[in-house]
Amino acid sequence: MVPNTNDGSQNPPRLRIDLNLGVLHDLPPWSKAPCGECPEMYSHARSAGYDGFQGGDAAACRAAGLGATAMGRVNKPGEAYEIACNLRDAGFDAITLHVGTELESDDDTFRVAEDIILASARAGFPMYIETHRATITQDMWRTIQLARRLPEIRFNADYSHWYTGHEMVYGDLEWKWLLLEVVFERTRFMHGRIGNSGSMQVDVGDGKSGANVGHFREMWTRSMMGFLRTAKPGDYLVFAPEVLKSEINYARVFPGPDGKPREETDRWEQSFVLRRIAQECFAEARSRLERKS
Repeated sequence: MVPNTNDGSQNPPRLRIDLNLGVLHDLPPWSKAPCGECPEMYSHARSAGYDGFQGGDAAACRAAGLGATAMGRVNKPGEAYEIACNLRDAGFDAITLHVGTELESDDDTFRVAEDIILASARAGFPMYIETHRATITQDMWRTIQLARRLPEIRFNADYSHWYTGHEMVYGDLEWKWLLLEVVFERTRFMHGRIGNSGSMQVDVGDGKSGANVGHFREMWTRSMMGFLRTAKPGDYLVFAPEVLKSEINYARVFPGPDGKPREETDRWEQSFVLRRIAQECFAEARSRLERKS
């Protein structure tokens, strides 16, 4: 698998902040997000300080001065190479993938992951397997074994699925982080969302308090350290806030001032909080590595 994305420069390894298209889906009328359809949303994202866009049109992203990444799915061996070639030729930088259904055998899980690694290398196009429910990476232990068996694998980390689905705070969390180090080391793309032990996506306010926020900070920082340990000049790790709408049961809904149900937070505004946390984590990751050297 193509291990890192490179911008062709000799600049130090960096954090690239993309905006996932899902943040803009069906925002409530009281959101502070700027109005507009394509291509305005690309220029709005650029003006808001984002470096790239995930899930949009590659040509429109380039015209607005943005990088472009894609989202997709692979169910079985033989599907990944064509996807990689098509997206590479369309001008995308990388893709994050939901893979399989989680009901595959261990051997089938290995085969589809290995095929993605080979397709990525053959096409010269980064393909990041996402840690997600109802896919081959739903289970932490199985994902750990997959990473041990396939050192070339690279992940898109969406730790909210594990944090809630595995109720990670139940038990020795530090021990779980040690086991997950093999995943942290292989993370090169991250979806920004914070949950708690019962809900995958919650309002974190200004992101400066809350045990769950601290736990996500730690997982993000460890993943960024994994990237920085092997990163070369021009390499970057993508962090994309992905705060999704209530219709698909992500954003929680509560009675608003008028008594009518409404999403608990402005997802557009919350994306700024998540990206600030990510930037703080990246600085912390650098600092920890410098202290160790």
